[in-house]
Amino acid sequence: MNRLDERPYEGLRLLAAHAHPDDESSKGAGTTALYSSLGAQVLIATFTGGEAGDILNPAVAQSPAAIRDIAGLRREEMANAAAILGAEQRWIGFVDSGLPEGDFETQTPHGCFYKVPTDVAARPLVGLIRQFRPQVVTTYDEQGGYPHPDHIKAHIVTMAAVEAAAQPDYHPELGAAWQVQKVYYNQDLSPKKWRLLDETVRARGLESPFTEILEHWAGRLERDSWLSTVITCGPFVDTAEQALLAHRTQIDPQGGFFSATRRAAKRVLPTEDFELVVDTTGRGPLEHRDYVESDLFAGVTDDAGHRVPEDRLDAIVDANGWREPEGLQ
Repeated sequence: MNRLDERPYEGLRLLAAHAHPDDESSKGAGTTALYSSLGAQVLIATFTGGEAGDILNPAVAQSPAAIRDIAGLRREEMANAAAILGAEQRWIGFVDSGLPEGDFETQTPHGCFYKVPTDVAARPLVGLIRQFRPQVVTTYDEQGGYPHPDHIKAHIVTMAAVEAAAQPDYHPELGAAWQVQKVYYNQDLSPKKWRLLDETVRARGLESPFTEILEHWAGRLERDSWLSTVITCGPFVDTAEQALLAHRTQIDPQGGFFSATRRAAKRVLPTEDFELVVDTTGRGPLEHRDYVESDLFAGVTDDAGHRVPEDRLDAIVDANGWREPEGLQ
């Protein structure tokens, strides 16, 4: 598929840290599949088993496996989704906190991921970072992308682990210190991205399917997201869709968010957005404007000491004709 080089990203490694099984398929999945196809290693770190998740697909709700062992079923779904994306996956091993209506501190259960002390929760991820040695890590922003206790905790723990992994005196038994070169927040489900999608549809004179989501965010505290980096996923948005469908307990393909807004987003703007928050590549600060960068690995130095050119992924995307969306009918 790639006309420039068979595996131009070989030797580069991306660690995607997520709260639950299915998060990896709804946030950054096209990017995962894209980089995997180009030879990069992508490792998904899943903090919890999703044990507290509801069964959202009526077709699965009465299955014996769902009733008897939801955690086991979600592990199977996760394995299938990772295989579709061409990624590796590791369980960090904490327990899903659920999504309480009120205060997270008082209404999440004892022993859940949200309640684990940050240093304790970060330790296994430090070991994984030192073992896998990613140049790039992705996670959620300080609001969790959306206010879920496990997403907020995933942000806190990931950022702590990235910092600790680079310190030689921090638990040396976990492996040799490793400096992650870049950290990004997933911003593909941010209000800012949904407004962009809405504007894109309306500019074509079409009725927007994103109105309901924007009304949901209206009047709520919004983070001033910087969409620093846009990844053009081309045909890999279809791969991401298949990975999400692999989480059968969580996705009803016949209705809701998946059937309307995700498919519209894929046809109008087949891209995924990230916010650069850590950059130790030495290339200097980027201009603070949206879409100033088009490759998570831009400026990264690989194990052989070679720096990834800023325009490498753009050249591959253009050579393969991946830039044009399908459009809405």
